[in-house]
Amino acid sequence: MIYTVTFNPSLDYIVSVENFQLGLTNRTSSEMLLPGGKGINVSTVLMNLGIESTALGFTAGFTGDEIIRRLEEMGVRNGFIQVGEGFSRINLKLKSIDGTEINGQGPKIGTDKVDLLMKQLGELGQGDVLFLSGSIPSSMPDDAYQKIMAMLDGRGVRIAVDATRDLLMKVLPYHPFLIKPNNHELGEIFGVELKDRQSVIPYGKKLQKMGAVNVLISMAGEGAVLIAENGDVYEEPAPKGKLINGVGAGDSMVAGFMAGYMEKQDYEYAFHMGIAAGSASAFSENLATREEIEAVYQQITGKDQEERKK
Repeated sequence: MIYTVTFNPSLDYIVSVENFQLGLTNRTSSEMLLPGGKGINVSTVLMNLGIESTALGFTAGFTGDEIIRRLEEMGVRNGFIQVGEGFSRINLKLKSIDGTEINGQGPKIGTDKVDLLMKQLGELGQGDVLFLSGSIPSSMPDDAYQKIMAMLDGRGVRIAVDATRDLLMKVLPYHPFLIKPNNHELGEIFGVELKDRQSVIPYGKKLQKMGAVNVLISMAGEGAVLIAENGDVYEEPAPKGKLINGVGAGDSMVAGFMAGYMEKQDYEYAFHMGIAAGSASAFSENLATREEIEAVYQQITGKDQEERKK
């Protein structure tokens, strides 16, 4: 079984506004409403690749109900825990001005609800896969990832962690199967500036020595690097395509990598699937479909769908 955790999911209200002006009434020229959050993004891409997963985390209020309704409509299973007070956040993303967004706070999550999630995760065992993605809400203890990984330590659960700075460093002793910093996050950890693929390799190896099994480093337009468990290092320039929407590209990369690894247990294949999924989402209005991922995979490797399955 495959599980994703989104502590603070959202309804993402994604709008375009032509000639946006501060202090005036602006009207949208396009709008979308989607369930959001890093773990939910992973579940969505896995679903698009034909892989079932269960999305876990916390929801509240009418927005929480809508998140669940939309996930069920999409075909994504979930086991979200309802929080009694507040409402799940709404994140406003303004496409017209790249990177401009206003993110809500979300509900306060009590210790009793955290205990319920820990009980859900406590049932995982040999062969299961778990994705831990994103930040921890301020109302939760900041060692939540550590506690989850300590509880599951030695049970044969493959855990992928996509988090930054202290959150990431604190889980390394529990040997996450995959971590995915980008080059800027990796540079912040070690106090250096990393601009090209060769420069990130020694620092990725340091994270591996500190406990990570596989280190996948995304570098936007520079491509990506994988330092694999067996010591092999793979690197690939970014595929050619027009950046349309960078939201969810990193989550898509993690989903694509794990989907590829689960399919073939081959790191080079998993690496190419990760790049294909991440890039396909960046080249798309929404999270990438299977067809979009396969098209980018073919661009990277020169192999079509049937060859990919061999």
